[in-house]
Formats: sequence, structure tokens, C-alpha cells
Amino acid sequence: MPRPVGQRGTEVIEKPETRTMLPRLYTVFLLNDDYTTMDFVVKILERVFDKATEEAHRIMLEVHAKGQGLCGAYPWEVAETKVALVHELARREGFPLRADIEEA
Repeated sequence: MPRPVGQRGTEVIEKPETRTMLPRLYTVFLLNDDYTTMDFVVKILERVFDKATEEAHRIMLEVHAKGQGLCGAYPWEVAETKVALVHELARREGFPLRADIEEA
């Protein structure tokens, strides 16, 4: 409805609420096998997943003892890239090391 001339508007104009949605996260696990060396697993955790040496050793022992170890949670594209990199580096070194992605 138009305002009469000379009258100031007294209505409140609200800004629409903007929400930023965070991307869905996916967890990446390293899986145990009988051939990949513990040193190589530590190297992968340090280089691909940016883990400190102590944390890389802890995760490596978890992989060894429990069959899998949690490397981190990432958006899909990042998780997929890290898994592909693990598989490529392992293949290049002759190890059957595998990584898996699960929805967090």
C-alpha cells in the first residue's frame, strides 16, 4: 500500500536470515593388512593426513590392533582425494594398504 506524500515510513524492514550450511563430513579409515609395514603406515599418516609423529604412531597401532584406524573427517571431495592418494602411494611402494570412507 503506497504511503501518503510527506509521511515517513515507520515500518521495519527485516533482513532475511542467511544460514551457511556446513558440508557433510566423511570419515577416512586405514585398514589393516598382513604386508604393509608399520613404518609405511606412519609415513602415510604424516604426509597424507598431516598427523604429528606421536599421533601417527597411535593410529598405526590402532590399525594393527583393531583392524582399522580413524585418520580424520573431511568433506567428500577431500576424503576421496586422500583415499586415492593413499592407494596410489601404497601401490607405488608395492603395498596393499587400503583406506575406506564412511559417512560421519
